[in-house]
Amino acid sequence: MKTAAVIGSGFGGLALAIRLQSAGIATTIVEARDKPGGRAYYWEKDGYRFDAGPTVITDPECLRELWALSGNDMAHDVEMLPVSPFYRLSWPDGETFDYTNDDAVLMEQIARLDPADVEGYRRFLDYSAGVYAEGYEKLGAVPFLDFKSMLKAAPALARYQAWRSVYSIVSKFVRSEKLRQALSFHTLLVGGNPMTTSAIYALIHKLERDGGVWFAKGGTNRLVAGMVRHFERLGGTIRLGDPVEEIETREGRATGLRTQSGWRSTFDAVASNADIVHSYDLLKAVGAKRAGSLRRKRFSPSLFVVHFGVKGEWRDIPHHMILFGPRYQGLLGDIYGNGRGLAADPALYLHHPTVTDPDMAPPGCSTFYALAPVPHRGNLDIDWAVEGPKYRDRILEIVEQRVAPGLRGSIETCFHYTPEDFTTDLAAHLGSAFSLEPLLTQSAYFRVHNRDDAIPNLYFVGAGTHPGAGIPGVVGSAKATAGLMIDDLAR
Repeated sequence: MKTAAVIGSGFGGLALAIRLQSAGIATTIVEARDKPGGRAYYWEKDGYRFDAGPTVITDPECLRELWALSGNDMAHDVEMLPVSPFYRLSWPDGETFDYTNDDAVLMEQIARLDPADVEGYRRFLDYSAGVYAEGYEKLGAVPFLDFKSMLKAAPALARYQAWRSVYSIVSKFVRSEKLRQALSFHTLLVGGNPMTTSAIYALIHKLERDGGVWFAKGGTNRLVAGMVRHFERLGGTIRLGDPVEEIETREGRATGLRTQSGWRSTFDAVASNADIVHSYDLLKAVGAKRAGSLRRKRFSPSLFVVHFGVKGEWRDIPHHMILFGPRYQGLLGDIYGNGRGLAADPALYLHHPTVTDPDMAPPGCSTFYALAPVPHRGNLDIDWAVEGPKYRDRILEIVEQRVAPGLRGSIETCFHYTPEDFTTDLAAHLGSAFSLEPLLTQSAYFRVHNRDDAIPNLYFVGAGTHPGAGIPGVVGSAKATAGLMIDDLAR
């Protein structure tokens, strides 16, 4: 029986391992942290359960497929709950917009912003459907290993003006500034600046419209636990709390892993779901040149996340909210690296899972987190031990003023997570939350390849490789990488 190792148990690593094990390849996951999940880690504090993220689940079919490969049903391990509205968008002037796939509700709200944009939105939806078909259905799980494959995709990308930004393409269809923000903010959820990220990412709108937005009962951590349970049911092995220190090589091939505890084992193939720069660092001298090259690329921002447990049920606050600030383009410039420091007027994503699943908090209480995109550590070098508590207080102040009067007096437990934590806990280069920034020049063939160009049995999965970040993205990368590994190992 052929053997494979997967470094890291994020969604990409777990999805890849399930695919390999389903294909009869004896697979071992090696995870540095004490719990599986990677960025989908979780904490339990004072009776509250807090997901680290990602907490927006779209395209559940790509997850169900992982169980169906072996004739199983995801519903036996995970209960998925629909979220409606998908998001409530809120602006400082008090205007709100419930983003949903209920056409009547959506069109009424668009008409309220600008009646002329109703028809423009319909044309944007057609555009989004087109890029979804070309960019996600056709190319989302296809590895781009050579430039020829990029040239093959070029006509479709050109037809949809992929060189334009998401914000630019949205502005072509609608004229309300608030609607432009509502239709372009999604790229922030995968690390992209709406002002520079390729218009291909407008496919996210169609993805959500068709597949909905979902939440796993018990939290994203329960989806991770279900994936681990299924992987082990198939015969896979997961090793926790033992960071990989070296991907060992001999004569141009990966031969196995050596971990911090001194454990080492040989494998026919090695795949990494770890941060891409860190992955090449694990190759020691063999990977030094490639790691250096990657360090010169543009990386997505980091995140500052405040988790808090609160007395009261707060039923009027929906599961997902986007609190836009008074600036949009200017704030994005601050986040993506113009060196101006932390914004005093951040835009926030507010996550309130207990409105969907009350069991994530003690009876009569609520679990929240408020997330602010912030510059990565290469663009903002500050002492988070000093600045973190100040920014936490500023964020809680905004949430209290905008949506939750009396919030701060009701908090029972609170902690925050900084770019420094992304670096320490996840070995994330510069503390980036989403790996390489999703620019057109860092996408598809121009992203880290699913199989290394020089080491033929070394593979990559997750946000740093094609197609990119987000649950559908990393699960798609697992499909692309698994196809390569299964074919290669069959030879």
